[in-house]
Amino acid sequence: MGLEYNTERSEVKLLEYGRNIQKLVNHIKTIEDREKRSAYAETLTDLMKQINTNIKGNQDYDQKVWDDLYQISNFELDVDAPFPMPDKEAIGKKPQRVHYKSSNIRYMHYGRSVEIMIEQAIAMEDPETRESAIIHIGRLMKTFYNTWNKDNIDDEIIYKHIKELSKGQLDIDLEKVKEFGLFNNNIKESHRSNRSNTSRDNNNNNRRRNNPKRRRN
Repeated sequence: MGLEYNTERSEVKLLEYGRNIQKLVNHIKTIEDREKRSAYAETLTDLMKQINTNIKGNQDYDQKVWDDLYQISNFELDVDAPFPMPDKEAIGKKPQRVHYKSSNIRYMHYGRSVEIMIEQAIAMEDPETRESAIIHIGRLMKTFYNTWNKDNIDDEIIYKHIKELSKGQLDIDLEKVKEFGLFNNNIKESHRSNRSNTSRDNNNNNRRRNNPKRRRN
């Protein structure tokens, strides 16, 4: 990965979200498929909510996040969204800067936002909810990495980074991740429903064997 000097960096539109979010927005703008572009944008708004917690008291919370996303994109993001793009002239508010301790960030290409999400996942008690959070984090980490680097990153490396950043408190079956492509953004988490359906069918079959119908005379 080549070094990026301050004089070569573009201006960060909204400082409270940081440069990583702006890089992701710029990447999303290059995606040609509208459906995929819209899905990435919606996922990104979820991450933006995690980063900028100061806007949660805002009455128009969800719309505020989408307005910020449009502003970061310089009002050039064409997606299917729950809110229309605001008038550029109407955006005159001065954003509140959020200060991060960048010196303590382990992997700069993931940023502080991923570390925040990992901390939140550690606090989750329900195993399925925690696993879904790990999958979501893994997908974001893969997207962040690919934004900074042209080479694809192996799932095993993402897995090791999650273990490292969580100090071993987050874990997931690596073989299952590879088999179902769980860290890929274009893969839906269908393995759970398939596994549940299989289990349900097995239970129904066992019930039929244990309760045979009476033969008619």
